Amino acid sequence: MRWQDGRRSDNVEDRRGRPFSRGVVGGGISTVILVLVAMYFGVDPSVILNQVSTSSSPPSASSPAARPAEENRMAEFVSVVLADTEDTWRDLFQQGNRTYREPKLVLFTGAVQSACGTADSAVGPFYCPEDQKVYIDLGFYQELKNRFQAPGDFAQAYVIAHEVGHHVQNLLGISKKVHDARTRLGQKEGNRLSVRLELQADCFAGVWANHADKARHILESGDVEEALNAASAIGDDRLQKRSQGTVVPDAFTHGTSEQRVRWFNNGLQGGDIRQCNTFGAEQL
Repeated sequence: MRWQDGRRSDNVEDRRGRPFSRGVVGGGISTVILVLVAMYFGVDPSVILNQVSTSSSPPSASSPAARPAEENRMAEFVSVVLADTEDTWRDLFQQGNRTYREPKLVLFTGAVQSACGTADSAVGPFYCPEDQKVYIDLGFYQELKNRFQAPGDFAQAYVIAHEVGHHVQNLLGISKKVHDARTRLGQKEGNRLSVRLELQADCFAGVWANHADKARHILESGDVEEALNAASAIGDDRLQKRSQGTVVPDAFTHGTSEQRVRWFNNGLQGGDIRQCNTFGAEQL
């Protein structure tokens, strides 16, 4: 991916190495809030609860100069990708006579406090609608490479673009509609809505890639395959098979590997958000 000459975003909030106080843990109000937000976006709340530990030593603060060069390079990469999503979605919103409000992106180490509550890095990258911020521990990218076998800078960019896709859904009012509908439904039906929400965010990530490449020629040979591999690696069916040995479709919250790949590709090939209407699709 060609990114070194790209614009850097002013919306990165670097909390890496900052001493962190959990406040109330182990079932406290911050944990409850995060669990509710996780349910809002279709994430299994047990994932959150299992990751909230009862004790932790706060990380020591460190300046950028004291951090490994590769970590600083990755932070710069994230800033460029975020800036690219800003440019793309600002233009697309203007075309629809809307104003795009840029999200903040928070870099953290180990654990973080958001308006949605406390989260450990094991939760993975997430978007908090309450403060309109994307949160990511850069260590996740090593996990993406080693644990999920999805290396590559464009695979990493896809992760950011997917979370920004949730921000776009929030701005368009889609997330609220899904949340309101899920409150009236049972878990099985609510999970199905969550799958459609996540697949749409994948499609929005593809829309970003389409327009970014046309405007700034960011794609290199093999980049698309990296993103498709990442989308496939984090499908519900593969994750369930890996973690519990069986696949339970009614418990899906993000979509199968095949679905995630297909919807990202829909956005990438067409570049049109109207092709991302997962809620109107008869078959996902």
